[in-house]
Amino acid sequence: MPVIEQLCHVVKGNISMDYAQLTSVMRKLALEAGDKIMEIYNSDDFEVKSKSDESPVTAADEAADELISAGLRAAFPEVALVTEEQSDSHNLDVDTFLIVDPLDGTKEFINRRGDFTVNIALVENGVPTRGVVYAPARDRMFFTLADGATVEEMGPFDKDTVGETKSLSVADSDNSALMVVASKSHRDQATDDYINKYSVKDSKSAGSSLKFCLVATGEADLYPRLGRTMEWDTAAGQAVLHGAGGKVVVFDTHEPLQYGKAGFGNPFFIAYAPAVELKA
Repeated sequence: MPVIEQLCHVVKGNISMDYAQLTSVMRKLALEAGDKIMEIYNSDDFEVKSKSDESPVTAADEAADELISAGLRAAFPEVALVTEEQSDSHNLDVDTFLIVDPLDGTKEFINRRGDFTVNIALVENGVPTRGVVYAPARDRMFFTLADGATVEEMGPFDKDTVGETKSLSVADSDNSALMVVASKSHRDQATDDYINKYSVKDSKSAGSSLKFCLVATGEADLYPRLGRTMEWDTAAGQAVLHGAGGKVVVFDTHEPLQYGKAGFGNPFFIAYAPAVELKA
């Protein structure tokens, strides 16, 4: 069985980053958080509260955030940490940081639809370079290796040992017959209008960062997002997609989507396989 790939040891400013250790820690924390989340998901009932922005939050979000935050701070105390559940306290002025959405797709979780993920990523110089996306209800795990390449690990998952993995690469897209994926909870007319500019063979809906992963695996060619997202929603998925050869660009300008922005809000964006001929 494969082990996590070669040691990549890089110094960024005053931060020394061991990418092999990072991969191991992120993967294990995602699996541990997934266990916590599934305990609550499979319970008879759970409380749903509203945050200051009216978005929902559950005990699963909070438990996963606590677990992941503690693990990352213990392993990488010198690296800044941004998490969704602690975002009000963040005042970021660094170019290298860890960023976490402990439960991406809370609405999917609440409605017991399964398309929710644990997202953990490293951002360097405004770009997500390493990440893990774990969908515990779907038994799908995607992560970047130490060298930045992306794999999907086949379950069942052992927290201490990486099982069988499959290297991922985006599709060599056929622009006359594209596969498109869009948000399950946030799809709107503007998104449909944009999708209709393409020759689409089929489209599917998915929740959370799974949309990035479907482009990374070649199951989809294009994921447009014309709606509000935050950096913790997208960083891990973008890292996974980058590692499979994909791209993520700002919707209007087609410039690369950058991280470390004030307030952590994202503009509209497009995630895609490079063979796709983007429309204005």
